[in-house]
Amino acid sequence: MNHIENILEKSGIKPTSNRILVLREILKSDRPLSLMDLDSILDTLDKSSISRVLTLLLEHGAVHAVEDGRGITRYETCNGDHSHEADSDMHAHFYCERCHKVFCLEDIPAPSVPLPAGFTPHSVNYMVKGFCPECSRI
Repeated sequence: MNHIENILEKSGIKPTSNRILVLREILKSDRPLSLMDLDSILDTLDKSSISRVLTLLLEHGAVHAVEDGRGITRYETCNGDHSHEADSDMHAHFYCERCHKVFCLEDIPAPSVPLPAGFTPHSVNYMVKGFCPECSRI
């Protein structure tokens, strides 16, 4: 079984060709991808098919979503235990205000937020905004 099929099955998702195609592109990318990014890459799938796959991957914990600072949701694979109870892969992201790219800062964990009693977090969106190294040189 290949790596992508293994990720899907560990997440409780039946490997189908559409699911494999979408997850393969997310894994290949060096940054989180939006629905529009995937739509432009995957010319054999329509946007609604990609959206259904992303929803399924998100519901099963195979990917997580991060809002990029402009209201666009981007998706990346989870490096954690694929648990539905808590995201064990919470890390910081960086949004470049000039080139509009989002970068994973996997070595920087999202800070723990002390919540009042009764609140249970399921995810954290920790986004730093500014200029990436390439845009800082401009």
